[in-house]
Amino acid sequence: MKTIKLRLLPLLLALVTLCACAAPQAKTPFEQAAAYALEKYAQPEACAADWSVMALARGGAEVPEGYFDGYYADVEAYVTEKGGVLHERKYTEYSRLVLTLTAIGKDPRDVAGYDLLRPLGDFDAVNLQGINGTIFALLALDSGGYDVPQNPDAAVQATRGGYLRYILDAQLPDGGWSLAGGSADADLTAMALCALAPYRDEQADAAAAVERGLSCLSSLQEADGGFTAYGAENCETVCQALLALTSLGIAPDDARFVKNGAALTDVLARFAQADGSYAHTQDGGTDSMASEQALCALAALRRAENGQSGFYQMTN
Repeated sequence: MKTIKLRLLPLLLALVTLCACAAPQAKTPFEQAAAYALEKYAQPEACAADWSVMALARGGAEVPEGYFDGYYADVEAYVTEKGGVLHERKYTEYSRLVLTLTAIGKDPRDVAGYDLLRPLGDFDAVNLQGINGTIFALLALDSGGYDVPQNPDAAVQATRGGYLRYILDAQLPDGGWSLAGGSADADLTAMALCALAPYRDEQADAAAAVERGLSCLSSLQEADGGFTAYGAENCETVCQALLALTSLGIAPDDARFVKNGAALTDVLARFAQADGSYAHTQDGGTDSMASEQALCALAALRRAENGQSGFYQMTN
């Protein structure tokens, strides 16, 4: 009997090892958020799914075969239907599509025969929306290292330097940025930092603006590490801060952004839902914008962990 037990021991050990190997690996926060996005946007459409598609691509998510091609086909149909005019005043519509198409390896200069970069050559039209229009125009142009397109219909031809100067000149005395002046807005401050990131090492004024912006963003954090916008601590501002830090090569647990032991990644986790989505506020349920922005932030974090470029920096 003892001999039989000894002979069974290797078999039992093999079974234990097999079971351990077969056990499913726990999904990372990015993988959970990506799974939610892929379920919600099983057939991704232009406009509705842009941010999620961008984040899935930038984060290197496993997507079904033909997923990005299906999205691009819908973009072509949408742009054709619009006659190439996505919006008369909101030029972030162009910038967002340029960013998404660049992320999936498509050329935004020829989408069903339309050049989606061309509107970004109109300096006044881009800035009419506010500083966020300027920020995202520069992000879009830099995402693929695109030349600023000549726009003969523009009263003022845009230049990369012109957009950069516009952002620098809009910095507030407190070091941040906002739509209407006054005190800084954490979201816009983080977005401006993303746009300035590629210029920090080249231009002293951009480097100084970044340092002032970081100090301002840190000062806007609550004691628990979160950010308040429109009266409520929210997920989206945390996501924008994470996008800014990763764009600048700054770790999310940088001492300037750790409050009472809570890093920004800890704060983001407070909004996570069981299905991989994210809530706008900690006591709320699934929110589409919060889920999209969380996926973007998680993709940026994944890229940073892998030693890759920032979320918007798509040339390398």
